Parts: sequence; structure tokens; C-alpha cells
Amino acid sequence: MRIMTKLTSMRSLLTLLTASLLAASSATAQVKALDRVVAVVDDDVVMASELQLRLDTILNQIQAQQVQAPPIDVLRRQVLEQLIIERLQLQMASRAGVTISEAELDQAIARVQQNASVSPEEFRKRLAADGLSMKSFRQQIRQELLIRRVEQGSVNRRIQITDQDIDNFLRSKEGEFWKSPQFELGHILIPVSSSAPADEVTKARAKAEQLAQQAREGADFRRLAIANSAGQNALSGGDLGWRKTVELPTLFADALEGSKVGDVTQPFRSDAGFHLLKIHDQRGSTEQVVEQTKVRHILVKPSAILSDDDAYNKLIGLREQIMSGAEFGELARENSEDIGTMLSGGDLGWSMPGQFVPEFTQAMDNTPVGEVSMPFRSQFGWHILKVEGRRKQDMTDQYIRNQAANLLRNRRYEEELQNWRREIRDQAYVEIKLPETQEQSESTEQQ
Repeated sequence: MRIMTKLTSMRSLLTLLTASLLAASSATAQVKALDRVVAVVDDDVVMASELQLRLDTILNQIQAQQVQAPPIDVLRRQVLEQLIIERLQLQMASRAGVTISEAELDQAIARVQQNASVSPEEFRKRLAADGLSMKSFRQQIRQELLIRRVEQGSVNRRIQITDQDIDNFLRSKEGEFWKSPQFELGHILIPVSSSAPADEVTKARAKAEQLAQQAREGADFRRLAIANSAGQNALSGGDLGWRKTVELPTLFADALEGSKVGDVTQPFRSDAGFHLLKIHDQRGSTEQVVEQTKVRHILVKPSAILSDDDAYNKLIGLREQIMSGAEFGELARENSEDIGTMLSGGDLGWSMPGQFVPEFTQAMDNTPVGEVSMPFRSQFGWHILKVEGRRKQDMTDQYIRNQAANLLRNRRYEEELQNWRREIRDQAYVEIKLPETQEQSESTEQQ
């Protein structure tokens, strides 16, 4: 198991809160009248009250976006399918022993409150005013987190990015564009025609070299462009705006090779005359020198027999042993559930930016060299880690490949997510029990 970047796009918890609040009041009054089974999903059921609540939520979202809603029976069927998939995912989470700790839940709700820009007390008042208790809201958020965790774990295992995939992408036109740095450029053109006599060419070259020297000595490049350039952007200080090198003429791109922010190129000639370029700023460039961290970790996975709190407490105990002199690597060999690193004492080697999931990266970055982190949770379970060293390393090629792999993995995630959802739906026992009038309406709509 590798602790690689999680490639998800988790639905906004803030959106969930807002939508729930909008729909809660109208649906609450209907719960008793609508309380009947509308779908059997393996060992669980979907109730009509749940369907109506979610339907109202979606309708409110559609109305807020000022778009036309599909026919109500079509929308009801789509919403029911969404609930069926969620039921299957929650059953998978239960069978796999996936849990959400109270600490994680508290953090998620705190983020919702922060995004809503309200105090905890005001947050509770808003929930109460709309007929939604904090207990029921916590349960909604818990289920959302469980679903996302099951999706991430299941889908990421289906995605394999090979070296050949990366090579093909980097060689493509899209890959060339993606890895090309973006410069904010200034431009000066000293005109001389391609058929000009030698003395005119020499004079133009000398002027271009003189301007380049002035710019390097601190003269304002934009002022020099306004006063001297014959380029079409001369009156705006020669500004070319932000350009990727692949968007530039080959002559310009070649002249910029090896340059950095603040540099002024040597004069170079085209059929129009002699050119100077200055890099005012740069963004989106690949890092040539990266900071690496050498780290070990111990992973403990919650399960049906080991609760989330028990896993946390186990790592607290292991950390105390390490702080008292026990060897981290030995405890990792005896206790870690990361099969890929346990035999090497939890050694993950020298890291690369973007190599680990955000929770792991944050804990690693916040832990001083030689110290052991407090337990922290990722999608894989509970960890502690020890930082053994840090260094700066020129890893440009590997950095580019890692970022390309992440980009390709993110692209495939959504496609594989839909495939996986369809598979678990096809493999499940599902019996729809919508009222007959609704079923007939849907059949008519489909015709």
C-alpha cells in the first residue's frame, strides 16, 4: 500500500448544510404522511420521507441556479437512484469496518461553520429554526464522510498509472503545453529589414545591445520600450502579458531558454529586426529544486474488532514507548499494517512533493527533524511518523512525472467512480416500490 495522493473531489459540506436547511422545514411536515418504503436495497430500505427530503433539496438547488427542472417523476427516479447508491456504499462501509471518529466529525462540522461565517451558537440556532437538530446534522455529515471514504478507497485501487501513460502524456501537445512555464514578458523591437545593408544592421544591433545593457543596469524596461521599440505593444511598455513558452514563436522560446525572472535576453534577430525580451514574472513553472523529507511511519487500521478510538490509543502507546527510548523501526516492524513498509521499519525514504495524501503531508511538514508526530488520521487509517531528515534536491524530471501522474489519476477518477457505482448497483438486490401512479407517469415520460 502506498500513501499516494487521494484523487477525490469531495462534495462541499457547506453545500450539504445549505441544501439541508432549505429543504428541512418543508419536508418535516410531510414525514408522517410519506413514511413508507420506496425501495429495498439489499439489507436496507429507502423511505419515502427520505426521498421527499432529498427531492426538495435538489429542487431548491435547481431553483437557486435558475434553470429549468426536469419532469418531477424523472427527477424523483434520479434522486431515488442516488439514495440507492448511497445505501449500498454505507453498507460497504459497515462491512469493511470503516468508521468516522468523533474528532474527525467535529473537524468537518467546524469547517462547515467556518465556511458559513457563523459562530457555533448561531449555527445551532439556524439549524433549530429550520427544524434540524445538531444530532441529525452530525449524522448527515458522518454518512457523507463514510461515503467519500469508501469511494476513495474503492476507486483508487482501480486506477493504475504506468510509466508509459506518463511518457505518452508528456510527449503529447497537451503535455508540452502543460509543463511549459508561463512568463510575464516585456518586448522591445529595434526594426531593420532582412535586406538592409550591413551598416544599418550593425547600427540596429548596437542600439539593441545598448538598451539591453541599460535594462540590466536598472533602467525601467517599460520606459525603454515606450521610447525605443517599434513593436505593436510599445506604447504599453512592450508588455506581452502572460505567455507559455509553447505559445511563443520558436525564436522567442529559444531566446528565453535558461532565463529567470528579471533577466533580459541577448538581442536576437528576426526578419523584422532585433528583439529584446525581459521576464517580469514567472508562474506555473516546474520546480527544479525541491525540499525532501526522509520519514518513517506506523499505520494502524481500524476494523470490526479494533475501533477508531482503540487504533488512536494504540498509537499513543507506541509513541510513548518511542519517546521513552524504544526504536521506531522495530515497533513499525511489529505493529505497522502498511505491508509495503513494515519490513523496512516503516521507512518511506525521501519524499517528493505531492507524493502523500494531504493529512500525511501536513503532519510530516509540521514535525521537526528527529521528533515523532501525534497520531493523525488519513483515508488509510491512523498514523504516527518520525522525520529523520530534510534536504533540498534537484528533482525536476521526477517532480514533473509525479505531477503528470497525479493529473492523469485525477482525470480517471471520475470515470472510474461512475463505473464502480454502476457495478455495485448491478450486483445488488434492489426492489423499487414507488406508487403505481408515479411509475405510470415515468413510463409515459420515457415514451
